Amino acid sequence: MTPEQLALRDAVRSLLEKHSDVRAAIETPHGYDKDLWARLTDIGVLPIPERYGGSGATRAETTIALEELGRTLTPSPLLASMLAVEALLAAENEEACERLLPRIADGTVATLIWPWHGTEYDLDGPARYVLNGDTAEIVLATDGTDLYEVDPGAAREHTPTMDQTRRLATVTPSGATRLGPWDPQIRDIALAALCAEQVGTAARALELTVEYTKTRVQFGRPIGSFQALKHRMADMHVLVETARSAAGAVTDEISAAVAKVYCSEALFEVAAEMVQLHGGIAITWEHDAHLYLKRAHGSGQLFGSPVVHLERLKAKI
Repeated sequence: MTPEQLALRDAVRSLLEKHSDVRAAIETPHGYDKDLWARLTDIGVLPIPERYGGSGATRAETTIALEELGRTLTPSPLLASMLAVEALLAAENEEACERLLPRIADGTVATLIWPWHGTEYDLDGPARYVLNGDTAEIVLATDGTDLYEVDPGAAREHTPTMDQTRRLATVTPSGATRLGPWDPQIRDIALAALCAEQVGTAARALELTVEYTKTRVQFGRPIGSFQALKHRMADMHVLVETARSAAGAVTDEISAAVAKVYCSEALFEVAAEMVQLHGGIAITWEHDAHLYLKRAHGSGQLFGSPVVHLERLKAKI
């Protein structure tokens, strides 16, 4: 990372350490901390050009912020808003960009309805598993060919999920207005962003596990000193670092699918080991280990499960 990107990472990490309260956020009606979201947008984590009121951050800066959010499991509409921004910019509709992007830069939550769970989408029917779909003020949608702006009065319903830190909803679009063409590369952008978040989650799960094994004493010794557990944590470290490499190497459709498969499975293995190595305390509601495991399950299915992307890879080879 550049010095500027390192400074951004440190700023976001410091902000989250001071102000992120995951359990309080998921209990709010909208599922995230609005004040924290305002602070994040002030830092400039969205990839919005300066001419549209943004900070000029690129996709790389947004993925850095997403990795930090993944570390803390902080509920946030950043991923949803990022995808809406990318879709708007790709549609090259100047009027829509001038009208919508400054609002998003100022903290208005946006989301994107897109057929990641199928090949196409009928704009007249309900769309399921939409990120922040029940609270977003700006809703965009695609049928796989064109990008549309959806009437904000569209019917919406929150979808309870295993992972309470990820806000999903069912949205039935109404009054859709065409904005321009849909860029199919948005899917690869979404996968790369999600993989960065998964890497952050896996890295923090490993850190918490190592810290715990240094303090948990059994037979008069910290359990982290036992050779068998050292080997298991070394394997977790390898999974985290190889997932980081896969997430950072996304350049096309194939590498995006590879990254999604690998990062999803790596995070699940690391989170499962976190629960195992923490022992009984990990299955209590008070401990955060179960939140990491639930995030691993949820993000593994988001934007298509590993099986879906393996099928994509088989079709390309």
